[in-house]
Amino acid sequence: MSKHPEVLWAQRSSETDEKKNILYVTVNLPDIKPETLDYQLTPTHISLKAKSGNADKGLEEHEYAFEFDLFDEVAPEESLKSLTSRHFVLVLRKKEKKADFWPRITKEKVKFPWLKTDFSKWVDEDEQEEKAAEDDLGMAGMDGMGDMGGMGGMGGMGGGMGGGMGGMDFEQMMKSMGGAGGFEPSASGSSDAPGEDEDEDDDGPPPLEEAEPAKA
Repeated sequence: MSKHPEVLWAQRSSETDEKKNILYVTVNLPDIKPETLDYQLTPTHISLKAKSGNADKGLEEHEYAFEFDLFDEVAPEESLKSLTSRHFVLVLRKKEKKADFWPRITKEKVKFPWLKTDFSKWVDEDEQEEKAAEDDLGMAGMDGMGDMGGMGGMGGMGGGMGGGMGGMDFEQMMKSMGGAGGFEPSASGSSDAPGEDEDEDDDGPPPLEEAEPAKA
């Protein structure tokens, strides 16, 4: 039976600049086996399956998976992805430019224990302008909005995310957008393992609406 990895998210919004109308999604899953990664993105749905583990590091191999419908539509062909030894990182472009934040990332008003706020990237709507300079620096060179470098010929990658980023340093880009972000251990302290069994509640800004706990 597959487990849920820890998934962190944050967002920016803009009614005029599509590059600032995005979702940051970080899947904390060390040592993903690239040949097993099956990531699919449609305008309304996201899913991921992968095996992770490294016997040399004492990490037992497990199968991980998650999926959910998105609150609103995204543009898969204008979204980004990158795989590192510790994370699978996504920058999803919201399809509709709006000044307002999404109230949550999921379509259904449900709270999943493995889906949490990325506090290192989160800002309130009225504080976005203060972060604009950092975001502009981090998003430099993203006009192509294609596939991030380092993904190789990985199969099962949906959403039409092809192309390249011209050698852009993705990790440096993410660090410049609101700090180290998903490239450092999360606030829960799970630096080397997914947050499958964590009991801590995510009491951060999102979701903005009260949500019912997900059914088992």
